[in-house]
Amino acid sequence: MTIRQPRYSKEEFARRGDEIYESQVRPQVEEGNHGKIVAIDIETGDFEVDRSEIAACDRLEARHPDAQIWIVRIGSRHVRRFGGRTRRTA
Repeated sequence: MTIRQPRYSKEEFARRGDEIYESQVRPQVEEGNHGKIVAIDIETGDFEVDRSEIAACDRLEARHPDAQIWIVRIGSRHVRRFGGRTRRTA
């Protein structure tokens, strides 16, 4: 198993990932995929969509073994949420 080495700073990685998602990927995936994961190779712009992070990344890595992968949840600012959600009662 090859260990992938990052080729960008964290800031550049995030900037590239967000830019590709907003300009190229989001218009193609947003409708009908709310809550799904998009795995994006920040070097090629290729992407995969799935409910599972692992499945999306595995398919992308099958096409691009050395992919630099940025993950986004469609319709959310966060991929994961930690902690519980408080329910309001009237």
